[in-house]
Amino acid sequence: MKFVIQRVTEASVEVGHKIVGKIGKGYLVFVGVGQGDTEEIADRYLKKLLGLRIFEDENGKTNLSLKDVDGELLLVSQFTLYASCKKGNRPSFTDAGDPESAQRLYEYIIQKAKEQVPVVETGIFGAEMKVSLVNDGPFTILLEDL
Repeated sequence: MKFVIQRVTEASVEVGHKIVGKIGKGYLVFVGVGQGDTEEIADRYLKKLLGLRIFEDENGKTNLSLKDVDGELLLVSQFTLYASCKKGNRPSFTDAGDPESAQRLYEYIIQKAKEQVPVVETGIFGAEMKVSLVNDGPFTILLEDL
């Protein structure tokens, strides 16, 4: 599993000229599901994501979590996080999870996030999406190999 987390002041995802998910201050998270990923792995990633303290406190230190700042969450599936460019110039996606398993785990992550975060928005699994964001910082973190 891989999460690319961007601290944002706002973000949205559009499918077919319609905004399907939109947040203010919070995290835009691109979610990549790999071969062999499980609900247990997803739980570990979600716990780490929600525990991250990457918002600034009153002293300018990154000391506050999403919950501490009443932040929102936008989760977008992105199998291309598993692109391998080791051979040639055309990426290979053989390490990405199969679509059925990946969708099931993506929806599991959404459901579990909604149990802990008041505002959770999403993209549409497998759709052609246009993602817009204002990265705050910029601040981007890659979670992998947890």
